[in-house]
Amino acid sequence: MNRINKRTRWLYFLAVLFVVTAIALFITMDVNANKWVVKEYNQHLYSGGTMIGEGKLTDRNGNLLVETVGRKRVYNSNAMVRKATLHVVGDAEGFISTGAQTAFKSQLTGYNLFNGLYHIHKDNRYNLQLTIDNRLSVAALQAMGSHKGTVGVYNYETGEILCAVSCPTYDIENKPNFNPNDPNWSGVYMNRFFSGSYTPGSTFKVITTECALENVPNILEQSFYCPGYYRTTSGGTVKCNGVHGNESFTSGLNHSCNTQFAQIAATELTNDEMDATADEFGFNKSVDVNGIKCKPSYCDFSHAYTLDRAWGGIGQYTTMVNPMHEATIMGAIANRSGSTPKPTLIKKFINLGNLDYIKADNARTLDDLLRSNVTNYYTDAKFPNLQMAGKTGTAQISNGLPHTWFAGYSQRSDLPLVIVVILEKSGGFGLTDAIPVANRVMQEALSLYV
Repeated sequence: MNRINKRTRWLYFLAVLFVVTAIALFITMDVNANKWVVKEYNQHLYSGGTMIGEGKLTDRNGNLLVETVGRKRVYNSNAMVRKATLHVVGDAEGFISTGAQTAFKSQLTGYNLFNGLYHIHKDNRYNLQLTIDNRLSVAALQAMGSHKGTVGVYNYETGEILCAVSCPTYDIENKPNFNPNDPNWSGVYMNRFFSGSYTPGSTFKVITTECALENVPNILEQSFYCPGYYRTTSGGTVKCNGVHGNESFTSGLNHSCNTQFAQIAATELTNDEMDATADEFGFNKSVDVNGIKCKPSYCDFSHAYTLDRAWGGIGQYTTMVNPMHEATIMGAIANRSGSTPKPTLIKKFINLGNLDYIKADNARTLDDLLRSNVTNYYTDAKFPNLQMAGKTGTAQISNGLPHTWFAGYSQRSDLPLVIVVILEKSGGFGLTDAIPVANRVMQEALSLYV
């Protein structure tokens, strides 16, 4: 009898062990199998280290971006399209890690957990239509000229990314023999819109404004005096970009007055309040684009002194901003709700939910303030027929000429688009360098979609 009981216990133990092992195997396959199937040892997917078993990628209008012909990946016939979409489409070797050919390998090979690769080359189930527009991408590349940097356009109603252009770039069908460590080709494999991180300069004054709206009851009624600088009680000085004299809060934002925003950050806000507002806006978290993790924007005032906070209030402390994240910040304001759709690169994956940032009342106030920047300072003449709102930035960096920014959007109901422009070390100003690029791209969008 004891022997039977022992055998029964062993059988129960083995049965439980089998079930646990099966569950562990299933979970492991669910998590990892989509990576395993696209490894280079699967020779029906690879030829000479190059991925050939992927399906076709098209833009939002069905225009070819890349497909497999025979045992070769073949790209769009237009060299400008190839260069403008390089960092979104990616390469078959995987050097551009966030490119669609690498990031969406499992989808492009037709893999699914239950059938594996059974459906490969059947029913076109492995083809993907992206949200980008090759025409708008070419317009962005041309507008950037010889500048390094990035231009991205994001639909704040649907979450679709219409272009994400990075420079430097190259023609993937005629790849030059370059050294990626050469400064002229620095970051050539990086999609700057997704993976870049930049000192924000005055574009961060939008965050400081929101922090003041949350924590200073009468901030919109305050007035400020700008002698061309702000000096803290400890003697540190923040230089302004002009001598603005007496200004209201709104006109100080219009003129991007460093004196005003350094003073607000230093005397009316605390480290904890600045960090809390940055966290509300999604800093220190990664924006997800169909599984592509964008570089998180960084903000931390926890150890800031008063002078640090003054510099931080104008976007010149240790804060760094990711361009895709900046686009979602502008989207939350443009919607006047404080939230914006999660971004997507795949046409069928819209309505993925929202990124909820700030209160609707404050979003509406920020929307009005950003519109006033254009009507009262930049002027609508710089953005004909676009009804733009936004903020420029000129970001000083330690090892070169400043980066120039424009982050904004059209308020037109038939053109719900955010645009972010960053020109690296352009040496100019957001007003003179970045705004013309933004206008040229948005004019193209106007002609394409309205």
